Amino acid sequence: MSNLTEKKCVPCRGGVPPLQGDELESLHEELGKGWKIVDEHHLEKEYPFENFRQALDFTSKVGELAEEEGHHPDIYLAWGKVKLLIWTHKIDGLTESDFILAAKADTLY
Repeated sequence: MSNLTEKKCVPCRGGVPPLQGDELESLHEELGKGWKIVDEHHLEKEYPFENFRQALDFTSKVGELAEEEGHHPDIYLAWGKVKLLIWTHKIDGLTESDFILAAKADTLY
């Protein structure tokens, strides 16, 4: 498992450039399977479930994690699946904290 799960999300105060290129790829390699970097802007992953209840329970766990980390993904819940989109809204791009939250979400699955 990645050492990303051992780190804590750091609130972004803005004024920093989003990660790009090799920095993104390096962090992406540390994530579990299934995560996509979309347009160097956000992370995206869809988690499959056997039913709505399991998807809803996972959504609640991710919500609690987001509150603990102070970093909040967009969460899309549907029957049998949950999709997460993660990026740092303040800079409209990706930071290390986005990868930390993604890695921690994987541990809840």
